[in-house]
Amino acid sequence: MSVMTVTSSDETLIAALWRVIAAHGWAGLSMRRLAAEAGVDMASLRERFPTRLDVLLLHGRMMDQAVLAGTIPGQGGSARDRIFDVLMRRLDAMQPHREGILRLFEDMRRDPALALALAPHIGIAMRWMLEAAEVEAKSCEARLLALGLAGVWLATIRAWVGDDSPDMGATMAALDSALDRAERIARPLGLLRGEAAPPPSAKAAETS
Repeated sequence: MSVMTVTSSDETLIAALWRVIAAHGWAGLSMRRLAAEAGVDMASLRERFPTRLDVLLLHGRMMDQAVLAGTIPGQGGSARDRIFDVLMRRLDAMQPHREGILRLFEDMRRDPALALALAPHIGIAMRWMLEAAEVEAKSCEARLLALGLAGVWLATIRAWVGDDSPDMGATMAALDSALDRAERIARPLGLLRGEAAPPPSAKAAETS
């Protein structure tokens, strides 16, 4: 798989990608159609993206970067609240391409090979989302947390697919519920770290 470098033209390319998928589905996505829709020449497209999957992975990387760029270091609050915020911001990055993404999800039901190809990249993305949420974990714990967060993400995506409301209320409720379930498993195992320290007044009350 080639290494991708995000450039200023990538937003145009990704917007074109989702328009083509919305109109023709994953099976109808060809590099010729994508190049024509994005207004780029085939040679330039081939130089960076050997396959259609490489273009799709670029979008995942761009969503990671959008979340990370909007993250404020030392943001405070509970780990759960920070994870909620991070995943909602990731969904916000998906909203402009909703029609194409929904069409891709439909096609994935008939193309298990595509779902299998994307599965490892969900885990990578969730590791970055944990970093954005400032959730501390050792290496083996981080893998478990990323796996659990992938389950939370997929449950939330299922709600997002059927939620066409402007405020994504049903999606937020599903995310909240999924995080509740995950937290009940993770906290007794000591997997959630990086909690905000209580204010000095609270510490004083605890020791008095």
